[in-house]
Amino acid sequence: MIEIIEYSNLEKPARLEKILRRAEWFDVQIEQSVRSILADVKKDGDQAVLKYTAKWDGVSLTADELQVSDTELATASSIIAKELLSAIRQASENIRNYHEHQKPASWQYQLDEDAWLGEQVVPIERVGIYVPGGKAGYFSTVLMTAIPAKVAGVEKLVMITPPCEEGISPAILVAAQEAGVDEIFKVGGAQGIAALAYGTDTIPKVDKIVGPGNIYVTTAKKLVFGTVGIDSLAGPSEVVVVADNSANPQQVAAELLAQAEHDEMAMAICITTSPLLAEAVNKEMTTLIKKLNRREIIEHSLQEWGTIIIVPDLEKAIWLANEIAPEHLVLMLEDSSTLVKQIKNAGAIFLGSFSPVAVGDYFAGPSHVLPTAGTSRFSSRLGVDDFIKKISLVEYSAEYLHRYENQITTLARAENLQAHAQSVKIRCSNKK
Repeated sequence: MIEIIEYSNLEKPARLEKILRRAEWFDVQIEQSVRSILADVKKDGDQAVLKYTAKWDGVSLTADELQVSDTELATASSIIAKELLSAIRQASENIRNYHEHQKPASWQYQLDEDAWLGEQVVPIERVGIYVPGGKAGYFSTVLMTAIPAKVAGVEKLVMITPPCEEGISPAILVAAQEAGVDEIFKVGGAQGIAALAYGTDTIPKVDKIVGPGNIYVTTAKKLVFGTVGIDSLAGPSEVVVVADNSANPQQVAAELLAQAEHDEMAMAICITTSPLLAEAVNKEMTTLIKKLNRREIIEHSLQEWGTIIIVPDLEKAIWLANEIAPEHLVLMLEDSSTLVKQIKNAGAIFLGSFSPVAVGDYFAGPSHVLPTAGTSRFSSRLGVDDFIKKISLVEYSAEYLHRYENQITTLARAENLQAHAQSVKIRCSNKK
């Protein structure tokens, strides 16, 4: 069902080398195609957006139909199942409560009575959220991106999501209303990213774009960075399960299958010290997959990326988990709470047998928008910090500036920046 390899210190198997190099997924031809789309939207605005929406999504719209109407929002609210609405509201509450704890405060301190320094926390004014369409309707992504933005104080929240002939999923529209999204537009792909970055007659320009998408969306975000801010360059979803012989093989198998059903490029890895567990997990996967509706996607994903890696000890297992630096890391170990302190690289960590990734994907509270493809080595999950700016504050009195005039001008002249030194000297001469 899934490839099993053994790894010692002698050499890395080819399968493991492939896993460690998975960040190398940008395609030159796709980048050229995306550049063309961005240029078209920048030049022709709504007309280009509508053209690519018809071409890629198979939906013909007019400019007046791009924005989701109040009537469409009301209809979605009236037809959504009560059980799903209740679950969305509870998840929203959990996510909001979690992110309230992330809110930073402005601060300042006195150097003495003549000078003070500080930092002013300011929310980004306009943020665009990309919500994938694709093989599933990801209403959970609405909650996981919009709620942290609103907690941060973002004034205008614009959401885009690819349309289909049946319209946008009612669950997505209801989640947007629950999360406080201000405007929703029926556009996806690179053309949607371009519209948010440059603005059109219908779609407003934003200051930052967040949210995961396919390789075209991610490439577009990469190319518009600088014109707008972005959260990250998210790759395919991934999980690493580190398990010892205390783990339940059925639970491990279920976790791997859950990740593999995202799409054909999803990565599901188990690192274990137990050859017996490895074989048992493989057997359980063969049984469990028969019940799943996305079996074809799962099988393709596991064939490409699914791997069980047998290592000699837990020290090696933790080291390898840190090397892979996965989006999701599940510790199914006898002593997870102690070993978690040795984890340096992961987007989110799930401890024990009863903390599946699905809890984080939907309900617990932390955003499920996480660093992928090894980028957890230097980046973090989406959160309130992604929607704020921190502005430095400096105030010197005339007396305080004069006190340090010589040191400041010495530093400026050492870099041959005479105008910098002059700007200090003039103030100290005037003392007004």
